[in-house]
Formats: sequence, structure tokens, C-alpha cells
Amino acid sequence: MLIKIIINYIIGYLRISVEGYYIERFINMCRNNKIAIWNLKREKNVKLKLNIGIKDLKKITKIAKQSKCRIKILSKKGMPFLFNRYKKRKIFFGLLIVIIIMLGISSNFIWNVEIIEENGEQLENINQDIKKSGLETGVLKAKINTKEIINRIRLERKDIAWMGIELKGTNAIVKVVKAQEKPQIIDEEDYCNIVSDKAGIITKINAQNGTLAVKAGDTVNVGTSLINGWMEGKFTGIRYVHAKGEIEAKVWHTKNRLIPYNATERIETGNSENKYKIKINNFEINLSKKLSKFEIYDTINTEKNFKLFSDFYLPISLVKITNKEIKEEKIEDLEKAKSIGIKELEEELNNEIEDKEKIVNKIINTNEKENGIEISVTYEVLENIGINEKIVF
Repeated sequence: MLIKIIINYIIGYLRISVEGYYIERFINMCRNNKIAIWNLKREKNVKLKLNIGIKDLKKITKIAKQSKCRIKILSKKGMPFLFNRYKKRKIFFGLLIVIIIMLGISSNFIWNVEIIEENGEQLENINQDIKKSGLETGVLKAKINTKEIINRIRLERKDIAWMGIELKGTNAIVKVVKAQEKPQIIDEEDYCNIVSDKAGIITKINAQNGTLAVKAGDTVNVGTSLINGWMEGKFTGIRYVHAKGEIEAKVWHTKNRLIPYNATERIETGNSENKYKIKINNFEINLSKKLSKFEIYDTINTEKNFKLFSDFYLPISLVKITNKEIKEEKIEDLEKAKSIGIKELEEELNNEIEDKEKIVNKIINTNEKENGIEISVTYEVLENIGINEKIVF
């Protein structure tokens, strides 16, 4: 039945109404004669709407007379009538055919490369390396060898633990897992010391196994021994062990910056403008004037790819260009220059330190020089320090 309906759509079908007291007889006679009827909708006891194939119209008319029913053609549907409707609109129909052909051709290419970095850990220049390996927009899918691309990138980069590429529609999904630096693994049975991996001042130290080499209040540098991997007994003498313990130290995080005299401060005025352009692969169409009305401004570009389905991207994208007006002012006040520099360095340090509650002190130093003011901001942070170092005899 379904095949008959599809064939009737191709060759054309009619939506008719049948009216009479013997509608059930009419339906039975159609079925006995193997006439395809579908989408039946009864409105009244004596009226029925249904679809029939255009080639069955003569048969239906004869059956309607035999069952004492009247038929009326309500509408004509299907591809022949659709073509006939648009035959006077040749340009429109021609463009429609061109678009369908272009969509069919474009489905063989990659028009979007989506990079997913697991756990939000960003890999520097990964976009450029993927593009360099041959995976970029506009590449024919048949020419993409995912295994070869993965092997090429992993050979060049040592910071990737795992990488996978999946082609869906016109979308290439690249999943990357960053490799973590693995510390030297020392077996529990090996003799080792605990040495400092950071410079700082010891605040707490507790040896669970081994001999303390420093005490609270001592200043240590990178490589300073904190807990020695040996113990001395009155009767046993010196015996070597696998040092264990907990060490907390006050560690310094420092940032420096030189603020030149008469430096310029960039301040956003709050005024902005949006401009748009359409990109068709590498071809661009500007929808607004290129020149900005602002004299000084910062530009932010956001690009949105067009897609028909979740993974069927088109080689067309809309680029939104946001220009934010900037006002530049010379900083002639030394105190203002200092406060701006200190604020910027504090923001950098706050982004660097995860646990803000561990910050115990902040030290700010400024030094006026010939070419500007040198500013130094130091945070003293409580951190656990110490790594194992194998004892080599």
C-alpha cells in the first residue's frame, strides 16, 4: 500500500469528496477492485474525503454511479501538478534545482571543525596543528584519513594522551585528552629522601618515616632536603628507609611590571557598534560599511555557521563584528599609575592561585626609575611541598 501511495505521489493524485447513503458500499467496491484509497476522513454520515491516484479517476467515477454516490474533485496534488504550478516561474524553479544540487555536492565536504578538549584543559596551538595536518573546512571527506591525521599530530606533540576524530555529516568532531606530566614513580621499597620542589619558609613539618632535615621557620630552596631517607638507632646504627611525611611552607608568588611615565590607560566608553558579513567558504560579503565610526576601538569577532541539521553544516557563516569604543588617557599622576599597575598584577596572581584562602600575606614594592615605575606584587601562600628523590648508592 505504501509503495502505491509513493507511486501515486510521483504520477499525481486527487483529493476527492464522496457523498451518498452507500459510502460503505463505495469503499468495499474500491477495495475489491484493488483501487488504492488513503487518508480517509469522514465528515458526516453521508460524506467522506479521501485520496485516489489520478489514473483511477475513471474507475472511481464508475463505482460512484454503481453505489449511487456523488464525487467531487477538491484538489490536485503530486509532482506533475507541482511542476505545472511553477512552470511560469522558471527562474525560481531553476534556482531551487541549483540549490538542491549544491547541497548534494557540499555534503561531500567538511564545513565545520569542532574541537572538544576534555576536562576543559586547553592545548596551545591545537587548532593550527589540526589544520596543518590536513583537516580544515572545505576539504573533501573522501580525502580525510583520520588515523593518519591522529598519528601525525601525536608524533609532533607530546602533550596529547588520546585523540579521536569523528566525521558526522559535514562536521568533523575532534576530541583531545591532554597528557598529564607524570612524576617520577618511586617504589615503596626503594630508599628515598623528600626534597623541596619550591622555595619558601617551612611552617609545618611532620616526618612519618625518616629523619627531619629542617624545622619550622627554616628557609628552603628547590632541591633542599626536607626529610632524609635514613634513621639512626642506638643499637641498630643507620638504616635507610622510604621517607614519608607532610610539609607545609609559605611559598612566594611574584609578578613584576614596569609602568612607563606618561603611560596610556585604555578605558571602554560603553559605546559599541555591530557590523555583519557573510562568509561563503573563503569569499566574504560585507553587509555594512567596513569603516568604524569610532577613532579608537577594540574588535570582537563572533562567527556562526549555518546548518540544516545537527551535523549538516553549510559552507556559509554569519560573522558579527563588535567594535567597542576605547578612550585613551595619559596617566600623569604617579599614584594613579601605581594603582593601575598593582591592580593588573593582583588580577594575574588571583588567576594563578586556586585556593585564595591560603593567601596569608601580600607584599607590594614600587621603585621609581628613569623610564618609569617598577612595580612588584608578591603573594605569600601556604602550600604543601616536597617530592620523593631516590637515594643512589
